[in-house]
Amino acid sequence: MRILFVTVIVSGEKLSKHVKLPEEKLVKQILNFCRYVAGSYQITAACICSDYALEFSKTKTVVEILLIIRDFQPRLMGYIKVLDDRNVVVFAVDEWVFERDVDRGFLGEALAGRMIFPYIALVNEEYLSSQEVRLKKRLILELLENLVLDFPELSYDFHIKPEYFMYETMLSRARLFPPMTYSLLRFMRKGVKKGNIERVMRGYVDALKELEKESAIRLSDGYVKISKKLVGEVKSRKARFVNLFKTAQRTLFTSLLGIFPTALNIPSQNRETFLRFQRKAEENSELIHQLEEPRRFLYIPTARGLVSLASRMDVEAFAREVFSINEDAEIKVEEIGGVLNDVYLVKTFVDDEERKIVVKRFRDWSSFKWFPLTLWTFGTRTFAVLGRSRLDRECAINQLLYSKGFAVPKILHVSHVKRLVFMEYVEGENLGKVIKRVVNAKNTEEVKEDLDIISKVGEKLAEVHAFSIALGDTKPENLVVKENGEICMLDFEQASRNGDKVWDIAELLYYTGHFISPFVGTRSTEFITKAFIEGYLRAGGDVKLVKKAGNPRYTKVFSVFTFPHIILAISNICRKADKLKV
Repeated sequence: MRILFVTVIVSGEKLSKHVKLPEEKLVKQILNFCRYVAGSYQITAACICSDYALEFSKTKTVVEILLIIRDFQPRLMGYIKVLDDRNVVVFAVDEWVFERDVDRGFLGEALAGRMIFPYIALVNEEYLSSQEVRLKKRLILELLENLVLDFPELSYDFHIKPEYFMYETMLSRARLFPPMTYSLLRFMRKGVKKGNIERVMRGYVDALKELEKESAIRLSDGYVKISKKLVGEVKSRKARFVNLFKTAQRTLFTSLLGIFPTALNIPSQNRETFLRFQRKAEENSELIHQLEEPRRFLYIPTARGLVSLASRMDVEAFAREVFSINEDAEIKVEEIGGVLNDVYLVKTFVDDEERKIVVKRFRDWSSFKWFPLTLWTFGTRTFAVLGRSRLDRECAINQLLYSKGFAVPKILHVSHVKRLVFMEYVEGENLGKVIKRVVNAKNTEEVKEDLDIISKVGEKLAEVHAFSIALGDTKPENLVVKENGEICMLDFEQASRNGDKVWDIAELLYYTGHFISPFVGTRSTEFITKAFIEGYLRAGGDVKLVKKAGNPRYTKVFSVFTFPHIILAISNICRKADKLKV
């Protein structure tokens, strides 16, 4: 017994002349049966979907027909009919219900979702096309919202190939309803893949054009870029709960409406055919693996060009590629990170010259690492803990600062899968060594140049803050003075747009306190603090932010490792910052 699923949408019966149709006799019988189901009600539209529409298959495949009827009572019904020696399953749905499913997932897209795959319009192709675009426009927006919520900083820089929306939509449905995996395999089969993709992508392309007109996205050189407007709206309203609810809705309705046709399909195939199909699925495992990587259509910019989020390159493989060395060349990896970071220095020799790159691995901070940090900053500062979130900030803020002309290490490559970021190695002296020289100096004259450097650091931070960027971790070790005197900033995994600028000032000043012995007085502390603040204010920094850094909310955080009289000296100068001569 052969089974065919037909979907009909009712409201004017116009048979499409633009699509190659299956057997004419079968189509006529389907349309006659749809008219019988609709009765006195008007048919809006009808189409053939499921695997039959993918290949016009003559095998024993279940074919679905969606029938949309104006003012249909009851609202939703399923019918089975043998037509031309095939079993046809018709889902008849009221037009209002169908359009609510398109606009807001009223039925978890159990019916509207069939339009994410190729379909054959039988009645009112124009209506079906318009509903397809409306559906795909909403699905694109939901996917963009998820990207912003998953990568709140990096989403500003995403370069997205339009195919991402097609693959991610299909894969997400297959994860909810595993039998749909077979449809994905058939969709990607050799000989029909190209045509199927072209048919499906037309709706996405039209939807993207509409979204560009609405300023939600920008289309550039074949890529989709999320607008700052949309990123800001999503970050402010926190859409995650709504999207999770929609996922649960899809799971429920897709399963309920999908189980019945699937159950009809399996008995219609003999054991040998079923086993042969399983073997075919195994042969196409590589294809499935590709389908499970929609993020290969997501790109972020680096100094070496765009990099896909699906990149799986490891440390050694990248080192050999970037240094252009063979497998026999020796590569040394040294750990240079602290307690909370996994940072490695990768070295090799090329033409007798030592070459270096830095690799950061972003693991999720364990409770052991995270708990002391929480206690230390409780009530003052919250930190990004998940490796994915910290990697997001590292790449996004680095790229943003680089685009504004600041000295930062160039990002050479990113492997989001392995949570690795490859960066150039910056030669220079970190600010901690400069501060130590000031602390140990006998008089200010011999460290005048060092105090000028500290003042330049203040200027640089004020310039960063002018772009509404907070660095998040301004320890002296994260500021490097290059040989030409340029201040290079490192480590942006806690940085953010519109973050806590006062924290940046407070951490840099109070953290210097642990370099200062309790037996040398506060003279050097005052010189360092004043030099920094004067530079910060001279470059246009807000004096109110400096004064806030003197509040107990910030001083208490650093009392763990800085002596009280040092903290008091820094705090007093911050609170009186408006008295300093700039």
